[in-house]
Amino acid sequence: MISLALTFPTIDPVLIEIGPFAIRWYALAYIAGLFGGTWYMRRLIKKSPALMTPEQVDDFLIWALIGIILGGRLGYVLFYKPAYYLSNPGEILMTWEGGMSFHGGLIGVTLAIILFARKIKVDKWYVGDTVSCAVPIGLFLGRIANFVNGELYGRTAPDVSWAMTFPGGGLIPRHPSQLYEAFLEGLVLFVVLNVLWRQDTIRKRPGIITGCFCSGYAITRIVVELFREPDRHLGFLAFGLTMGQILSCALLLFGMIVIWRSLNRAPVTA
Repeated sequence: MISLALTFPTIDPVLIEIGPFAIRWYALAYIAGLFGGTWYMRRLIKKSPALMTPEQVDDFLIWALIGIILGGRLGYVLFYKPAYYLSNPGEILMTWEGGMSFHGGLIGVTLAIILFARKIKVDKWYVGDTVSCAVPIGLFLGRIANFVNGELYGRTAPDVSWAMTFPGGGLIPRHPSQLYEAFLEGLVLFVVLNVLWRQDTIRKRPGIITGCFCSGYAITRIVVELFREPDRHLGFLAFGLTMGQILSCALLLFGMIVIWRSLNRAPVTA
Protein backbone atom coordinates (compact mmCIF):
# COMPACT_ATOMS: atom_id res chain seq x y z
CA MET A 1 0.00 0.00 0.00
CA ILE A 2 2.84 2.35 0.78
CA SER A 3 4.16 2.04 -2.75
CA LEU A 4 0.82 3.32 -4.09
CA ALA A 5 1.01 6.59 -2.14
CA LEU A 6 1.39 9.82 -4.03
CA THR A 7 4.81 11.40 -3.84
CA PHE A 8 4.88 14.65 -1.90
CA PRO A 9 5.95 17.39 -4.33
CA THR A 10 9.15 18.61 -2.74
CA ILE A 11 9.10 22.41 -2.93
CA ASP A 12 11.71 24.61 -1.33
CA PRO A 13 9.94 26.54 1.46
CA VAL A 14 12.21 29.48 0.62
CA LEU A 15 11.00 31.30 -2.47
CA ILE A 16 13.90 33.73 -2.82
CA GLU A 17 17.19 33.78 -0.95
CA ILE A 18 19.85 36.46 -1.37
CA GLY A 19 22.59 36.12 1.22
CA PRO A 20 21.00 36.34 4.70
CA PHE A 21 17.77 37.67 3.19
CA ALA A 22 15.09 35.08 2.45
CA ILE A 23 11.43 35.19 1.50
CA ARG A 24 9.48 32.09 2.43
CA TRP A 25 6.25 30.89 0.87
CA TYR A 26 4.55 31.18 4.27
CA ALA A 27 5.51 34.85 4.60
CA LEU A 28 4.38 35.45 1.04
CA ALA A 29 1.02 33.86 1.88
CA TYR A 30 0.58 36.31 4.78
CA ILE A 31 1.48 39.29 2.60
CA ALA A 32 -0.70 38.22 -0.33
CA GLY A 33 -3.57 37.42 2.01
CA LEU A 34 -3.44 40.84 3.66
CA PHE A 35 -3.19 42.83 0.44
CA GLY A 36 -5.64 40.58 -1.40
CA GLY A 37 -8.09 40.90 1.46
CA THR A 38 -7.71 44.68 1.50
CA TRP A 39 -8.37 44.88 -2.23
CA TYR A 40 -11.46 42.72 -1.82
CA MET A 41 -12.77 44.80 1.09
CA ARG A 42 -12.49 47.94 -1.04
CA ARG A 43 -14.84 46.30 -3.53
CA LEU A 44 -17.26 45.11 -0.88
CA ILE A 45 -17.85 48.53 0.70
CA LYS A 46 -19.15 49.92 -2.58
CA LYS A 47 -22.51 48.29 -1.81
CA SER A 48 -25.04 49.94 0.48
CA PRO A 49 -24.92 50.80 3.35
CA ALA A 50 -21.29 51.76 2.48
CA LEU A 51 -20.25 52.81 5.98
CA MET A 52 -16.50 52.83 5.25
CA THR A 53 -14.29 54.61 2.73
CA PRO A 54 -11.51 52.97 0.69
CA GLU A 55 -8.98 55.03 2.65
CA GLN A 56 -10.29 53.63 5.93
CA VAL A 57 -9.99 50.11 4.56
CA ASP A 58 -6.34 50.81 3.69
CA ASP A 59 -5.74 52.19 7.19
CA PHE A 60 -7.13 49.01 8.73
CA LEU A 61 -4.41 46.94 7.06
CA ILE A 62 -1.79 47.78 9.69
CA TRP A 63 -4.30 47.15 12.49
CA ALA A 64 -5.08 43.73 11.03
CA LEU A 65 -1.39 42.90 10.67
CA ILE A 66 -0.68 43.69 14.31
CA GLY A 67 -3.74 41.74 15.44
CA ILE A 68 -2.80 38.67 13.40
CA ILE A 69 0.81 38.56 14.54
CA LEU A 70 0.29 39.33 18.23
CA GLY A 71 -2.92 37.36 18.57
CA GLY A 72 -1.69 34.41 16.52
CA ARG A 73 1.53 34.11 18.47
CA LEU A 74 0.07 34.63 21.93
CA GLY A 75 -2.76 32.26 21.07
CA TYR A 76 -0.24 29.55 20.18
CA VAL A 77 1.67 30.20 23.40
CA LEU A 78 -1.45 30.04 25.60
CA PHE A 79 -3.46 27.35 23.81
CA TYR A 80 -0.79 24.94 22.63
CA LYS A 81 2.43 25.27 24.68
CA PRO A 82 1.83 27.32 27.84
CA ALA A 83 4.14 25.23 30.05
CA TYR A 84 7.00 25.33 27.56
CA TYR A 85 6.89 29.09 27.05
CA LEU A 86 6.45 29.70 30.77
CA SER A 87 9.80 27.99 31.17
CA ASN A 88 11.27 29.69 28.08
CA PRO A 89 9.70 33.18 27.96
CA GLY A 90 12.52 34.49 25.79
CA GLU A 91 11.25 32.36 22.89
CA ILE A 92 7.76 33.87 22.85
CA LEU A 93 8.83 36.57 20.41
CA MET A 94 10.74 34.14 18.17
CA THR A 95 7.96 33.92 15.57
CA TRP A 96 10.46 32.87 12.89
CA GLU A 97 10.73 29.54 14.68
CA GLY A 98 7.08 28.86 13.82
CA GLY A 99 4.00 28.58 15.97
CA MET A 100 0.87 30.59 15.16
CA SER A 101 -2.73 29.92 16.15
CA PHE A 102 -5.68 30.83 13.94
CA HIS A 103 -8.00 31.17 16.92
CA GLY A 104 -5.49 33.43 18.64
CA GLY A 105 -5.11 35.49 15.47
CA LEU A 106 -8.90 35.77 15.29
CA ILE A 107 -9.02 37.16 18.81
CA GLY A 108 -6.27 39.64 17.90
CA VAL A 109 -8.08 40.80 14.76
CA THR A 110 -11.35 41.05 16.70
CA LEU A 111 -9.75 43.43 19.16
CA ALA A 112 -8.27 45.38 16.24
CA ILE A 113 -11.74 45.64 14.65
CA ILE A 114 -13.31 46.91 17.88
CA LEU A 115 -10.64 49.55 18.43
CA PHE A 116 -10.55 50.63 14.79
CA ALA A 117 -14.34 50.86 14.53
CA ARG A 118 -14.38 53.01 17.66
CA LYS A 119 -11.69 55.25 16.17
CA ILE A 120 -13.55 55.87 12.89
CA LYS A 121 -16.99 55.80 14.59
CA VAL A 122 -18.43 52.98 12.50
CA ASP A 123 -20.49 49.97 13.63
CA LYS A 124 -17.95 47.33 14.67
CA TRP A 125 -20.16 44.57 13.27
CA TYR A 126 -20.11 46.20 9.83
CA VAL A 127 -16.30 46.29 9.92
CA GLY A 128 -16.32 42.70 11.13
CA ASP A 129 -18.56 41.64 8.25
CA THR A 130 -16.28 43.09 5.58
CA VAL A 131 -13.20 41.60 7.24
CA SER A 132 -14.93 38.21 7.54
CA CYS A 133 -15.63 38.14 3.80
CA ALA A 134 -11.94 38.73 3.08
CA VAL A 135 -10.38 36.36 5.63
CA PRO A 136 -10.90 33.16 3.54
CA ILE A 137 -8.43 34.57 1.00
CA GLY A 138 -5.68 34.47 3.61
CA LEU A 139 -6.85 31.12 4.94
CA PHE A 140 -6.62 29.56 1.49
CA LEU A 141 -3.13 30.89 0.85
CA GLY A 142 -1.97 29.99 4.36
CA ARG A 143 -3.09 26.38 4.04
CA ILE A 144 -1.39 26.09 0.66
CA ALA A 145 1.79 27.38 2.32
CA ASN A 146 1.35 24.72 5.05
CA PHE A 147 1.21 22.11 2.30
CA VAL A 148 4.31 23.49 0.58
CA ASN A 149 6.15 23.33 3.92
CA GLY A 150 5.00 19.74 4.45
CA GLU A 151 3.61 20.68 7.88
CA LEU A 152 0.28 20.12 9.65
CA TYR A 153 -0.26 16.97 7.60
CA GLY A 154 -3.12 14.55 8.11
CA ARG A 155 -3.63 11.26 9.87
CA THR A 156 -2.48 8.00 8.34
CA ALA A 157 -4.64 6.85 5.41
CA PRO A 158 -3.03 3.81 3.73
CA ASP A 159 -6.26 2.95 1.87
CA VAL A 160 -6.88 6.43 0.39
CA SER A 161 -5.70 6.70 -3.21
CA TRP A 162 -4.68 10.37 -2.94
CA ALA A 163 -2.80 9.97 0.35
CA MET A 164 0.81 11.17 0.50
CA THR A 165 3.94 10.45 2.46
CA PHE A 166 5.10 13.70 4.03
CA PRO A 167 8.62 14.58 5.16
CA GLY A 168 8.66 13.96 8.90
CA GLY A 169 5.42 11.98 8.71
CA GLY A 170 6.94 8.53 8.34
CA LEU A 171 6.48 6.07 5.50
CA ILE A 172 2.74 5.53 5.91
CA PRO A 173 0.59 7.61 3.52
CA ARG A 174 -1.39 10.42 5.11
CA HIS A 175 -4.33 12.65 4.28
CA PRO A 176 -3.22 15.93 2.65
CA SER A 177 -5.38 17.70 5.22
CA GLN A 178 -3.85 21.09 4.40
CA LEU A 179 -5.55 20.88 1.00
CA TYR A 180 -8.85 19.88 2.62
CA GLU A 181 -8.60 23.00 4.78
CA ALA A 182 -7.65 25.21 1.83
CA PHE A 183 -10.75 24.01 -0.01
CA LEU A 184 -13.24 24.25 2.87
CA GLU A 185 -11.89 27.17 4.92
CA GLY A 186 -10.75 29.05 1.84
CA LEU A 187 -12.74 28.44 -1.33
CA VAL A 188 -16.06 27.17 0.05
CA LEU A 189 -16.26 29.71 2.87
CA PHE A 190 -15.28 32.52 0.50
CA VAL A 191 -18.11 31.65 -1.91
CA VAL A 192 -20.71 31.30 0.86
CA LEU A 193 -19.84 34.66 2.43
CA ASN A 194 -19.73 36.33 -0.99
CA VAL A 195 -23.26 35.10 -1.72
CA LEU A 196 -24.46 36.37 1.66
CA TRP A 197 -22.88 39.80 1.11
CA ARG A 198 -24.83 40.17 -2.12
CA GLN A 199 -28.12 39.96 -0.20
CA ASP A 200 -29.30 43.45 0.79
CA THR A 201 -31.33 42.23 3.76
CA ILE A 202 -28.32 40.40 5.22
CA ARG A 203 -25.77 43.09 4.45
CA LYS A 204 -27.90 45.71 6.22
CA ARG A 205 -28.00 43.70 9.43
CA PRO A 206 -24.34 43.91 10.54
CA GLY A 207 -23.10 40.87 12.38
CA ILE A 208 -24.89 38.14 10.45
CA ILE A 209 -21.94 37.59 8.11
CA THR A 210 -19.48 37.74 10.99
CA GLY A 211 -21.49 35.09 12.79
CA CYS A 212 -21.70 32.97 9.63
CA PHE A 213 -17.94 33.22 9.18
CA CYS A 214 -17.25 32.13 12.76
CA SER A 215 -19.77 29.29 12.55
CA GLY A 216 -18.67 28.24 9.06
CA TYR A 217 -15.00 28.19 9.93
CA ALA A 218 -15.69 26.32 13.16
CA ILE A 219 -17.69 23.61 11.38
CA THR A 220 -15.10 23.11 8.63
CA ARG A 221 -12.24 23.04 11.15
CA ILE A 222 -14.03 20.51 13.35
CA VAL A 223 -14.59 18.29 10.32
CA VAL A 224 -11.07 18.58 8.90
CA GLU A 225 -9.55 17.87 12.32
CA LEU A 226 -10.99 14.36 11.92
CA PHE A 227 -8.40 13.86 9.17
CA ARG A 228 -5.57 16.02 10.54
CA GLU A 229 -2.83 14.64 12.76
CA PRO A 230 -3.17 16.09 16.29
CA ASP A 231 -0.29 18.13 17.67
CA ARG A 232 2.26 15.65 18.96
CA HIS A 233 2.77 17.41 22.28
CA LEU A 234 -0.99 17.53 22.95
CA GLY A 235 -2.53 14.53 21.21
CA PHE A 236 -6.21 13.92 21.85
CA LEU A 237 -7.80 15.78 24.74
CA ALA A 238 -11.20 15.50 26.48
CA PHE A 239 -13.73 13.23 24.72
CA GLY A 240 -11.14 12.40 22.07
CA LEU A 241 -11.18 15.95 20.70
CA THR A 242 -8.17 17.90 19.47
CA MET A 243 -7.31 21.39 20.66
CA GLY A 244 -8.44 22.77 17.30
CA GLN A 245 -11.85 21.12 17.73
CA ILE A 246 -12.29 22.37 21.30
CA LEU A 247 -11.48 25.94 20.31
CA SER A 248 -13.74 25.64 17.27
CA CYS A 249 -16.66 24.43 19.39
CA ALA A 250 -16.39 27.65 21.41
CA LEU A 251 -16.16 29.64 18.17
CA LEU A 252 -19.25 27.88 16.79
CA LEU A 253 -21.26 28.83 19.86
CA PHE A 254 -20.05 32.42 19.61
CA GLY A 255 -20.98 32.58 15.92
CA MET A 256 -24.49 31.28 16.55
CA ILE A 257 -25.03 33.85 19.30
CA VAL A 258 -23.85 36.65 17.01
CA ILE A 259 -26.22 35.53 14.23
CA TRP A 260 -29.17 35.37 16.64
CA ARG A 261 -28.35 38.79 18.05
CA SER A 262 -27.96 40.36 14.62
CA LEU A 263 -31.25 38.97 13.35
CA ASN A 264 -32.98 40.78 16.18
CA ARG A 265 -31.38 44.15 15.38
CA ALA A 266 -33.00 46.83 13.29
CA PRO A 267 -31.44 47.14 9.80
CA VAL A 268 -28.95 49.96 9.24
CA THR A 269 -29.01 52.54 6.47
CA ALA A 270 -26.27 54.58 4.86
